[in-house]
Amino acid sequence: MHYMLRSMIDKLKRRSRELKKEIAALYLACKKKNVPWYVKAIAAVVVAYALSPVDLIPDFIPVLGYLDDLVLIPLGITVAIKLIPQPVMEECRREAEGLFKDGKPRNWKAGAVIILIWIILLWVIVSKVFSIELP
Repeated sequence: MHYMLRSMIDKLKRRSRELKKEIAALYLACKKKNVPWYVKAIAAVVVAYALSPVDLIPDFIPVLGYLDDLVLIPLGITVAIKLIPQPVMEECRREAEGLFKDGKPRNWKAGAVIILIWIILLWVIVSKVFSIELP
């Protein structure tokens, strides 16, 4: 039993390191000239959200709170990688080897955008509930 748990934890740690490397590679792909603009936009959104210190769905919400970490980010990474030409992605992966050695950087701009989305959403809900109209 202990061996199975240890094996599962090691597997999750390995997958986490792989995802960090993929995020770094996507970041580098956004800077490449031979990547179409719309693919850069998708990759930039994925990277910004993955590095954001604020989640779209806060972790304290049961089950849904970890949905973005377990589903949305890996799905976004997968989609972005599939859209980037394979030789470019392989080059970016090689370049990304040491990019996040000091830990995952935080993207406070993306965090601010997510906070703004929550503020707007709360304003819409409160204004509908209390029938508040803008002047």
